[in-house]
Amino acid sequence: MAEKRDYYEVLGLNRNCSEEDIKKAFRNLAFKYHPDRNHEPGAEAKFKEINEAHEVLCDPQKRDRYDQFGFRGNGGFGQQGFEGFDTGGIGDIFEAFFGGSTTSTRHSPQRGADLLQRITITLEEAAFGVEKEIVISRTEHCSVCQGTGSKPGVSPVRCNECNGTGQVRRVHQSMFGRFTNVTPCPRCRGEGKMITEPCLQCHGTGRERKQRTLSVKIPGGVDDSSRVRLAGEGEAGSRGGPNGDVYIDISVREHELFTRDDDNLIYNLPINFVQAALGAEVDVPSIDGSTKLKIPAGSQTGSVFKIKGKGVTHLRSSGRGDQLVILKVVTPQSLNKRQRELFEELSRTMEPGKKK
Repeated sequence: MAEKRDYYEVLGLNRNCSEEDIKKAFRNLAFKYHPDRNHEPGAEAKFKEINEAHEVLCDPQKRDRYDQFGFRGNGGFGQQGFEGFDTGGIGDIFEAFFGGSTTSTRHSPQRGADLLQRITITLEEAAFGVEKEIVISRTEHCSVCQGTGSKPGVSPVRCNECNGTGQVRRVHQSMFGRFTNVTPCPRCRGEGKMITEPCLQCHGTGRERKQRTLSVKIPGGVDDSSRVRLAGEGEAGSRGGPNGDVYIDISVREHELFTRDDDNLIYNLPINFVQAALGAEVDVPSIDGSTKLKIPAGSQTGSVFKIKGKGVTHLRSSGRGDQLVILKVVTPQSLNKRQRELFEELSRTMEPGKKK
């Protein structure tokens, strides 16, 4: 018979290791050498050796006797074999192998699903903010049974299959040990209760589909692809869980006059030769209405003028951006007789060497 290895050596630990170190080493090695996972020769024997070491070292009294007397303590360890296999330390391993669990987890409250809505607004609405109404379709608790699923005045009864726990526990015994598999109750579908007289409105589901009109306050300064959240306006939660949220994705429609650059607005202003040469005061459109702009004499195409505070509202601070006016000197495409004469006269005065 092969000589037994030191339990600490089996788990790859030193004698000063903590209980947590022992459990961690055991979980890793047991997962590696479990016969359902590892089909190499010797894996089963290795798995038994690991289990035996863990069973002794995780018990304070057994570990103390082992540290003092070695394998002579308590008349020798390992006689119990797998009959007393404790699965409490490897619930996650058995869950991976057998699709169940060794611990009971009651159904917890579930948050409702979020909903997404898209709306399109104008540049003016994005600049100053706006309140919009949207229509959504969402699942709500039944208005008749208040979400119980039963007729008003009739309460659900406890499931006698799972005794109200919502779970069925099955104990399995194999050559590798004894473990418990926990699954949702097939009769009540994990709810722990049965509806004997379903609500006529929701047919026992406890939910109904409703259309709701919601008011959305869109702050000034939002841009294309901005998102606004309406907390708690999404799908209803279950088992007492909170409702989900509604998210509104915003699209800003292109403007016929202005281009947005961050919180500034850009406007291209066409002017004629005379206005560019002599200067002028012109009316310039803005999102607030028309405003005056003085163009100095000798202005060129591409010159940029700033009108303070005529841009978009800052989203996260006070104030507004600016409006940038870019000049474009336009060449006339047709001239009447008098205009041609004037341009020709002007041209002669501007010939090189001519006095003005």
